[in-house]
Amino acid sequence: MNSLDTSPAQPTARPNTLRQQPDARGHFGQFGGRFVAETLMPLILDLEREYRAAQADPAFQAEFDDLLEHYVGRPSPLYYAERLTEALRASAEPGMGPQVWFKRDELNHTGAHKINNCIGQILLARRMGKTRIIAETGAGQHGVATATVCARFGLPCVIYMGARDIERQQPNVFRMKLLGAEVRAVSSGAATLKDAMNEGLRDWVANVHDTFYIIGTAAGPHPYPELVRDFQSVIGREARAQMLERTGRLPDVLVAAIGGGSNAIGLFHPFLDDADVAMLGVEAAGEGLDAKHAASLAGGFPGVLHGNKTYLLQDEDGQIAEAHSISAGLDYPGIGPEHAWLRDIGRVEYTAVTDTEALDAFQLLCRTEGIIPALEPSHAIAAVARKAREMRQDQVILANLCGRGDKDIFTVAHALGVAI
Repeated sequence: MNSLDTSPAQPTARPNTLRQQPDARGHFGQFGGRFVAETLMPLILDLEREYRAAQADPAFQAEFDDLLEHYVGRPSPLYYAERLTEALRASAEPGMGPQVWFKRDELNHTGAHKINNCIGQILLARRMGKTRIIAETGAGQHGVATATVCARFGLPCVIYMGARDIERQQPNVFRMKLLGAEVRAVSSGAATLKDAMNEGLRDWVANVHDTFYIIGTAAGPHPYPELVRDFQSVIGREARAQMLERTGRLPDVLVAAIGGGSNAIGLFHPFLDDADVAMLGVEAAGEGLDAKHAASLAGGFPGVLHGNKTYLLQDEDGQIAEAHSISAGLDYPGIGPEHAWLRDIGRVEYTAVTDTEALDAFQLLCRTEGIIPALEPSHAIAAVARKAREMRQDQVILANLCGRGDKDIFTVAHALGVAI
């Protein structure tokens, strides 16, 4: 689905802050852009124009905010994980072990952060007069959120999902169908998220006249990485205000799991110009970085996929390699272009967590806080436990708990050898 970056050249002012990225052609440094089939360019440019108009329209923002409050249930709570903090301090050196706080986006309607972005994009689709919605999904949370907003506004939708992901995410598949969505299995490639997105793009090219593609992560051709980030930035804006209100200070470190990277950029973006706030993105190391994994920053190099240039897992010929993670939502061979740029300029640090570490963290949070997390934020929790060893007790670490674990109990049970 790739072609040259055919967006028209435009003069761009140099941004004054990190939060003003990308430039007018959708580039974060060397990353991003619009590498799409010619058929899609008019629609991409229409989407950008409509998004700019929506940004300037107080009525759009008012409707978005109203739905987030009264339909999604925002603001989501900021929670001090007291018993987890105590457990991490008990295993640390004396005086070490920061306070651990969570931004609890798993308490949103539909159980994850994905609904924030879907609300914004369905409003754009309606402004553009589109009457059919398509989406891709991995763990199923974006598919559920898309099906939810389509039911809310009475629009038909088709969800593309890898056949392998359908097998391991049956609860979410059933939820999508209950909400009226058509779930189409994708058996090509590794039959996971990358392949579902390929099929979504093929559908979109064939049905540009009436179809809106709700992309679920902060990737894809410009303006998707920007608009997904902007819709998800409600996470970081709320967290910033809540932390100041409750503690009188900003956190020392932010932590979030990364597949494509929407929950992470949603948390990070409002803090990018706070120089004293460090940030840690957590990729999926799978079975290990020397084996099967989904850590494109740790194990990939720049290339083009799904309409944007970013770090990708690929072979010497540029063919996309299979990604692996126990978490279907992190099982993607690329990363959003803004994350690629933030890594290269050194503003955000990125690490990787294995399947085993994520499973241990999943169980740790269950037993210390009575919260069953999704496998995606379990990777972030594992990184929090690791990072806590080098932080003092007077410091604060804030992690995004971006999804709840209902969807993953069968996967976790299987991994732990438990029959349900």
